[in-house]
Amino acid sequence: MVITLLVTTFVVAFAVATLVVFLFNKPIDSILRQVLPPELCPAWAKYLRFAIYVVGIGGGVRVWDLEKYLTAQEPYNTIVELTRERWLLELYQTIIGTLQSITIMLLAFFVFALIAVVIVRIFDRRQPKIASVNAVVTEKEREFSNG
Repeated sequence: MVITLLVTTFVVAFAVATLVVFLFNKPIDSILRQVLPPELCPAWAKYLRFAIYVVGIGGGVRVWDLEKYLTAQEPYNTIVELTRERWLLELYQTIIGTLQSITIMLLAFFVFALIAVVIVRIFDRRQPKIASVNAVVTEKEREFSNG
């Protein structure tokens, strides 16, 4: 029965992670296109999707919590019975654990992506100024060498 619960929690965590990947596919691609060169975007997007699956399944499938169904627990030294209510509770905890883990990972990604976008925009604003200064300097050099 415990193996069935383990497989079921894995399938549920995988399904939740798949839903999150589907929902955040466009925002991730959009952010990566603003920060990275076009040739790197697909690889980074694929890595981020893989990370969502790994983090989500790791947070949702709590193998260490399933131990209570195998060994006697203190203080009564009894093995917890897997009832229908326990199944529902375990599945609920799997969904919440998966979403919590993915949320923390995506929050970290979006914070760093926001910082990267700000840095890219700061440098984009400086480029026209630098180009115009270089044009003025080049013009002055020509006048000086001709003059």
